[in-house]
Amino acid sequence: MNIKKDDVVCVISGKDKGKKGKVIKAYPKDNKVIVEGVNVQTKHQKASRKVQQGGIIHQEGPVDVSNVMIWDSKAKAPARIGFKILENGKKARISKKSGEVLD
Repeated sequence: MNIKKDDVVCVISGKDKGKKGKVIKAYPKDNKVIVEGVNVQTKHQKASRKVQQGGIIHQEGPVDVSNVMIWDSKAKAPARIGFKILENGKKARISKKSGEVLD
């Protein structure tokens, strides 16, 4: 999975198409990510010792990785991810649109 936590991504399909947000959490085994402000679901929360106030809570649900692309801030467009070996011998993620190093 090429997308990691704290990456800014753009949704390319589904009900939230065109929205941008930061990746809050990544689930590599399930091929899913949770993006800030995308796929917001309502949950009815009962009051308990942890949560004093019950009610309706809005929280983000997981989105499949195939439905998001990394946001290239240099090109101001969604871009595919490539890999490149740097001069110091480390492998880094790059944007295929602008060539910008992401890591």
